[in-house]
Amino acid sequence: MKEIILCKYGEIVLKGLNRGHFENLLEQDMRKRLKKVGSYHVTRAQSTLYIEPLDDFSDIEDAIRCAKKVFGFVSISRACVCEKNMDSILAAAKEYLPPLLAGAKTFKAEAKRSDKTFALKSPEISALTGGAVLEVMPRLKVDVNHPDVTVRVEIRETAAYIHAGAEKGAGGIPAGCAGKAMLLLSGGIDSPVAGYMMAKRGCTLEAVHFESFPYTSERAREKVLELAKLVSEYSGKIRVHVISLTKIQETLVKTCEEEYFTLLLRRFMMRLATKTARQVGAEALITGESLGQVASQTLQAIGTTDAVTDIPVFRPLIGMDKEEIIQIARKIDTFETSILPYEDCCTVFTPKHPKTKPELCKVEAEEAKLDVAALEAEAMLTMTTHTFALY
Repeated sequence: MKEIILCKYGEIVLKGLNRGHFENLLEQDMRKRLKKVGSYHVTRAQSTLYIEPLDDFSDIEDAIRCAKKVFGFVSISRACVCEKNMDSILAAAKEYLPPLLAGAKTFKAEAKRSDKTFALKSPEISALTGGAVLEVMPRLKVDVNHPDVTVRVEIRETAAYIHAGAEKGAGGIPAGCAGKAMLLLSGGIDSPVAGYMMAKRGCTLEAVHFESFPYTSERAREKVLELAKLVSEYSGKIRVHVISLTKIQETLVKTCEEEYFTLLLRRFMMRLATKTARQVGAEALITGESLGQVASQTLQAIGTTDAVTDIPVFRPLIGMDKEEIIQIARKIDTFETSILPYEDCCTVFTPKHPKTKPELCKVEAEEAKLDVAALEAEAMLTMTTHTFALY
């Protein structure tokens, strides 16, 4: 029996005259991913991308795993294909559906008649299909409100498709459709999630990571690079620019009041991230800040760090609590890597009593003790770049 994957669009259908551009990006992304796992025929019609394996070596499950990480699909269904007549549909339902309903006690049948020339209407198709299932699985019961499994028949342009349940797609809009942004990537839980969420909104990601060797280790760097690799499975290519803050942090300790260390360091990070963004053509910064989570993420502290950059700063986690962020981290498989016990630069020289409600004028007065331009120039010279490309 011939099987195919139906990948259904999400909000792309709302894009009006620009819809074709988004569909092209979505199809290109899917085709590139599929080349790594096998040989597949890909077509699109009626707000759906169709994926068909072309040989026995191209596993349909591999293709589904790829499709679930593509931004732009709202659902992924494994379906059998049959001719557009009720005899073929009912015969296919009797053969194809029993294994998919093996653990269920209740079901319901639904139909979608996209081809309005088809003789029967959706309620009639549903009733006949449900009856066919009950013929071969009489122990099942129909539950139209809370079924264990929903069987669907779709009558489309060229064929009929039967499936039992759809897996949730990644949602969002296609990768690369919304410009480039620079992610401040630490080794924590939050920043990989922030990058994922902005990639879901079409941003091409670059990343900057700040280290403080020898106070931070090679393992800490490797942890961050692994996080970038995991995020790239959704976003596509990511370049990680690693910059040393060692000299800056040592200078802060010698020169400035301890309670301002974190704020001054964050201001350096924002300036260095902005410089890096300009070098690579990124038009915004992305951070993993959540309001009030730590001392540097109060309204006043965020204001002092935003004051040093003139490009937009996206904070997709700003209104989320930690448990919400962790749920997403688990979903995208970054959580276990994020909690590995390797230090990052933000834990080095941490003040005992950091300022939580800083006044900008006082922060700037502390910063005036430093040769900011020279320290930034020296830090930029330490940059190394690591590339992770899905295809």
